[in-house]
Amino acid sequence: METSDAIGAVPLASSEATLMTQMLAGFQVSQALYVVAKLDIATKLAEGPRPIGPLAKETGADEDALRRLLRTLAPLGLFRHGGHDTVEVTSFGALLSTSHPASLRDAALYWMETHYQPFDSLLGTVKTGKPAAEILYGKPFFEWLAEDSERAALLTGAMANVTGGLRTGMFDGYALPKGQTVADIGGADGTVMAELLSCDPDRQGIVFDLPHVVSDAHEVLRARGLAERIEVVGGDFFDGVPAADVYVLSYILHDWDDASCGKILGSIARAASPGARLVAIEAVLPEGDAPHLAKMIDLTMLAMLTGRERTAEEYEALVSDAGFALDRILPTPSPFSVIEATLR
Repeated sequence: METSDAIGAVPLASSEATLMTQMLAGFQVSQALYVVAKLDIATKLAEGPRPIGPLAKETGADEDALRRLLRTLAPLGLFRHGGHDTVEVTSFGALLSTSHPASLRDAALYWMETHYQPFDSLLGTVKTGKPAAEILYGKPFFEWLAEDSERAALLTGAMANVTGGLRTGMFDGYALPKGQTVADIGGADGTVMAELLSCDPDRQGIVFDLPHVVSDAHEVLRARGLAERIEVVGGDFFDGVPAADVYVLSYILHDWDDASCGKILGSIARAASPGARLVAIEAVLPEGDAPHLAKMIDLTMLAMLTGRERTAEEYEALVSDAGFALDRILPTPSPFSVIEATLR
């Protein structure tokens, strides 16, 4: 009776307490999503509902454990259960399918296999300012990634996932500044360049990135029918970049501290002529406490790299110090903005 009375006397958890509990348990959800992505469950459900038993057998999972995993994720909107022990993926859960046009499966694999463990050292980062990834891996994160081709491939796939999905509608109605040759610096697999120049047949393009990264661009450009007018060039943007009239930096500057950004922009300034245009695509931090995706991404930068998300004023100072005059910052329907500047 005493136990019963004691339990009955405990007030229901407040909504704030419930929310805090959910936040604290977030690591469990991210790991559950990783398992769904790793076993490719959403892809296997893309054609319609399946019985859990055969699904477990096909994915190499324990049937009871898989049933419990899917039961946990169903209230979060990823799956729906039907009769006869069947399950189907929702339109939300389908984002973890390889067949979804805005798939985030590669991003799930990349974050959980490269970012998850470093965040265990976030306390050390906040106390020392040193990236948690560097504490864990013993070297800068990008250097660690480059040592393994599978890790590097994860990065390329994840960035295509994230920027592809979040970039939806960003270039609608947008026209690049005038200039015959457009160079995408740090252009990875060429996806951004293909999108920018596919409807601009009079321009030539260059996709520039580290040799082991940019090699994937050949296939992307061939598939889009752009291989004849977009050149693929390997190199290091800290050492130098090709000459061009318009330079695109798609989500590059946020990866680096101010000094490193100065070196990247300096490479562009040395290769270009006065009047050359810079187009930087970044998630610009709003002032104050307004919610914005960039604020959460800045936590990722803190733990993984020396980079950071920046405000409009900080981007203006960054490009100005490198010899560029800021022309405008153009908001888009996506979380990203287009920052345009001219080399003085």
